[in-house]
Amino acid sequence: MFETRTGTVPITKEMVKGAYRKVKANHGSAGIDKESLEMYEADLLNNLYVLWNRLSSGSYFPQPLRSVSIPKSNGKQRTLGIPTVSDRIAQQVIKSYLEPRLEAQFHNNSYGYRPLKSAHQALEAVQENVRQYAWVLDMDIKSFFDEVNHELLLKALDRHVEEKWVKLYLLRWLETSVSQADGTVIQKQGKGTPQGGVISPLLANLFLHYVLDKWIEKHYPDVAFVRYADDVIIHCHTEEEAKRLLMAIRERLAECKLSLNEEKTKLVYCQDYRRVKKKSFGKKFDFLGFTFKPVSVASKRGGGSMFLGYGCAISQSSQTRIIQGWAKLNWHRRSTLSLQEIANQVNPQMRGIIRYYGKFKLWELQRLMMRFEFRLVKWVLNKYKKFKNSYTKAYQWIKLLKQTYPTMFYYWTVFKHV
Repeated sequence: MFETRTGTVPITKEMVKGAYRKVKANHGSAGIDKESLEMYEADLLNNLYVLWNRLSSGSYFPQPLRSVSIPKSNGKQRTLGIPTVSDRIAQQVIKSYLEPRLEAQFHNNSYGYRPLKSAHQALEAVQENVRQYAWVLDMDIKSFFDEVNHELLLKALDRHVEEKWVKLYLLRWLETSVSQADGTVIQKQGKGTPQGGVISPLLANLFLHYVLDKWIEKHYPDVAFVRYADDVIIHCHTEEEAKRLLMAIRERLAECKLSLNEEKTKLVYCQDYRRVKKKSFGKKFDFLGFTFKPVSVASKRGGGSMFLGYGCAISQSSQTRIIQGWAKLNWHRRSTLSLQEIANQVNPQMRGIIRYYGKFKLWELQRLMMRFEFRLVKWVLNKYKKFKNSYTKAYQWIKLLKQTYPTMFYYWTVFKHV
């Protein structure tokens, strides 16, 4: 430990090593220095020692973030700020140090980027709430990660963090400049916590804990809400209650230097068999890759009777994104590949898709798997000219292959009749 002007810095070598192991498990790309995790590991012990020495002495300063744009489901771009490997490890050290303290304060209805919390739990909470509440306020905060006010965030940190050295490092990360692809360096203007940083989700949760979670609990105890990072679903009993709450939230966000994305924020009526029909409101909303909407449900009493329920399944935008991802791989045109090589390439992703989106209404993924199989048929026709571009013969060949090698593709083990 070193004594600095910010007080004792109790960062140990074991804390740095533990942070490195977590960063390694999460993978991630190189930062502005173009040093990958593999390159960092070439001189691992020395690199970790240098980082520990700087962190524990108060002399650590982060490098600029590397700006990267990734496509969003709506066709627009999301900007990430990628730290260097060393900076990711440093952020993980502070995150591991602070997280247990802040976790003890966070609301049960907050699910995003938290230990022992998951997107599926958030979806299950929404599923339960739409049975009890007829109205949903589907909120979208405009450019949240870019607009987080540093002054307000530091005030929130002051309530839980006494250590000056912790706040010093957090402030340095908040003020870290961003290097654009063309070499332009953008300086922070007192706001923003870039997506891509290890510490950003924890800071974002703390900020919204006070901006929304505690505020809703105090002023609107009769409503329910589910928050996953900056994705917020609020459940109300009546239309009037939902409209009043929407107006109040606009004012609350303005007080906290935030605003709603009015184009994406909407009121939704959760129509089911128990509720009066309303034509002037939308009846579906998207959350975490799923669409919640009225659905026909088979009665448990049997006899083929159906009733109108309200549930969720994979959204159309999620399906489109997955299909476009398959198209970009372009393996259906690579006749030099073997079928086993294709399976090895796509099975990890396929397993993730089915396990995540198949949690609710697994059977609705069959249509998506049929789209994948159609691409597989194209590969067969490109590789084997004997089929003479006959889709029927190619499908029959794949059907026989399923019987011989039923576990080659992961989705074959789940959907027997695709």
